[in-house]
Amino acid sequence: MGNGQFGVDRRSFMKLAAGALAAGMVAACAPGMGRMALNDDMDARRFSAARKFTRTSFGNIAYVEQGTGDAALFLHGFPLNGFQWRGVLPRLAGARRCIAPDFLGLGYTEVAPGQSVAPVAQADMLVAFMDSLGISRVDVVANDSGGAVAQLLATRHPQRVRSLLLTNCDTEHECPPAAMAPVIAMSHEGTYVDRWLRPWLADKTLARSPEGLGGMTFTYPGHPTDEAIDMYLAPLVAHPGRTHAYALALEENSLAGIGPKLAQSPVPMRVVWGMADPIFSPAGAEYLDHAFKHSRGVHRIPNAKLFFPEEFPDVIAAEAQRLWVTS
Repeated sequence: MGNGQFGVDRRSFMKLAAGALAAGMVAACAPGMGRMALNDDMDARRFSAARKFTRTSFGNIAYVEQGTGDAALFLHGFPLNGFQWRGVLPRLAGARRCIAPDFLGLGYTEVAPGQSVAPVAQADMLVAFMDSLGISRVDVVANDSGGAVAQLLATRHPQRVRSLLLTNCDTEHECPPAAMAPVIAMSHEGTYVDRWLRPWLADKTLARSPEGLGGMTFTYPGHPTDEAIDMYLAPLVAHPGRTHAYALALEENSLAGIGPKLAQSPVPMRVVWGMADPIFSPAGAEYLDHAFKHSRGVHRIPNAKLFFPEEFPDVIAAEAQRLWVTS
């Protein structure tokens, strides 16, 4: 480029080009626009039919994938599973090989006998999972307890993570969140599944009530849908021992002392935070923004609760595209 009145230097040109490309890719994700809009959200039948398993020393890991090329991992929260990302996967399948695994102890993954389901073990499991699929590096999108695992993955195995998009999740000073206390207490007693999850599975209206999973963690009163409740809770009710083990593994602060490691992380990170979440405070978004050396800032969503990524897949897709293009 020239140095005259209308010239731009190489750095400015690259920023403009990246911005234009990002805008184009984000537009392709918008409802009613572009090839990706032809891929509708997967219902439970289609999602279950697409489920695969890969064997690792940690267990037989369940996952669903769409797309080709560079890989992206979508990490769900508790008590959900990979079905949480059913709306995001088809929106991003044109840009990445999008993979949503089920964590050890949740969903449809089969845990190896005696295997820990603690967050550190989950992070190491993801490395083995990636190896089994021939994947060297991934972009990570994570929510809730999956966000803690994402931070551990990025600090324990930085060479395996290309970028991080973190939504409402654990942080060093809120791990576990105070709202987990009754769940952990009931899990110690072995009653959590019978007192909360089994009644919610049997009575979907109760599950969506202010005192249920929906009222506590979803933005809209019609969520989660009946089929989502079945997809999430049926495997947990069927295996109460491993469900309680997952909850108990969250009792210890798995992120204690991680701050200096986040500050040294070379991984570009972006935060998208639901500001009406009663589980994780808005302070978590500020913490992450300041903790990462390469933070790309915070997108705050008014009125959104913890599991908003399921309800706002277009927002997640757009934010992921911007991060991937500009990283």
